Amino acid sequence: MADLQANQVDQSVPSMAVIGAGAWGTTLARHLAEKGALVRLWAYEPQVVAAIRDKRENTLFLPGVAIPSSVTPTVSLAEAVRGVEWLIFAVPSHAARSVLRQLGPLLSVPVPLVSATKGIEEETLKLMTQIMQDTLPPACHRSLAVLSGPSFAAEVCRGQPTAVTLAGEDDELVRRLQAWLMTPLFRVYRADDPLGVQLGGALKNVMAVAAGIVDGLGLGHNARAALITRGLAEMIRLGTAMRAHPRTFHGLSGVGDLVLTCTGPLSRNYAVGVRLGKGERLEAVLKDMRAVAEGVRTARAAKGLAARHRVEMPIVQEVCAVLFEGKPCARAVADLMERSAKAEAET
Repeated sequence: MADLQANQVDQSVPSMAVIGAGAWGTTLARHLAEKGALVRLWAYEPQVVAAIRDKRENTLFLPGVAIPSSVTPTVSLAEAVRGVEWLIFAVPSHAARSVLRQLGPLLSVPVPLVSATKGIEEETLKLMTQIMQDTLPPACHRSLAVLSGPSFAAEVCRGQPTAVTLAGEDDELVRRLQAWLMTPLFRVYRADDPLGVQLGGALKNVMAVAAGIVDGLGLGHNARAALITRGLAEMIRLGTAMRAHPRTFHGLSGVGDLVLTCTGPLSRNYAVGVRLGKGERLEAVLKDMRAVAEGVRTARAAKGLAARHRVEMPIVQEVCAVLFEGKPCARAVADLMERSAKAEAET
């Protein structure tokens, strides 16, 4: 009943900004516009701005999807954030700090900022909200939230039912943002564990690369099911060591997103793994991709976090060996299978 009431809140037309015009950022901008908001969409690529302005379509990252006229594209961060009531941040993790440094001085008045980026900064091993705390004015820190969960952009744009998690430390703010985001086909659940939600959204991409490798090798459904289950165990171990709530990983941003990205053909990370399993080299795979496969960069960061917190993550370790050390995929799977016998509750 509370969720239904939140969805029925009568609000004046809000002005919002989405920073990052990849497939997911464009989808969120379109989603908010269809709810009646005025949305400014910042893109790094001038050709994306031109395509949305002239054709009402993001031909580079979201082809074939009409974008409402209430979405205004821009290459100017200052123009994007001027006078808006809240922001969604959907910039790939490797570029997040650079964009946030430019964004910080433009936020003269603190506004809520929702991170929709699923990644970990490779150099510092920091999550997106931690980077935001490094780069944004202190007055903004309490107004940070994160959005994650099983949500392929193409399916959201087709109006197929989707459920996600929105997490933040300020419950009143999260409830307000939930009301703005909710629709009958886009269900938003509240959570109070932004750390766990971010870890789930980032680490599942590494497991999706591993699942793709399993399928690329043709190892069957049994192997993929085992990979997903043991991948979740690794995610929970690291999350617990970092003081996230274990229950978070059993929710939409954990097991929900994990199952989707490890089984769905729309997953970029899964697709990378499949091609690696079939014998292609990483450089060739990435060269063919327009959009970012976050799992490749996150694998190295996850290995670093595991070492920092003294957590065993054998799947992450083997994915890194395949990606960065030239280890054959079949050998990596064999090494996982030949580990010493353990109880399931053990590492």
